[in-house]
Amino acid sequence: MKAFVIERQDGRDDGEDWAENYEELPGAAGVSLIFESTTQEGVGPRLHQHPYAETFVIRRGGAVFTVDGEQQTVRAGRVLVVPAETPHKFRTLPGGYEAVHIHANERFVTTWLE
Repeated sequence: MKAFVIERQDGRDDGEDWAENYEELPGAAGVSLIFESTTQEGVGPRLHQHPYAETFVIRRGGAVFTVDGEQQTVRAGRVLVVPAETPHKFRTLPGGYEAVHIHANERFVTTWLE
């Protein structure tokens, strides 16, 4: 069986300033990915939900997440799992945020709620 390597679209060979979306990954991975990296405070998506779970692996910085109406601060070194059909959004903390968002579906399916 062959493994698949997906190169960065911008051609860089480091993990810095990496912000890309990946859908329909090869090898029947069954997930889609968002790589997000920002040094800005107060940015993030508006309230939304998915028909599948979304897992956030926080690598640097942190964010205040609102999940089903409750706020919690999640910082680097933590993993947050938002269950399917659960409304959520986040805003980055001072110093920004770097994370991998794992969508448990091969394509992004999002219902925007605000």
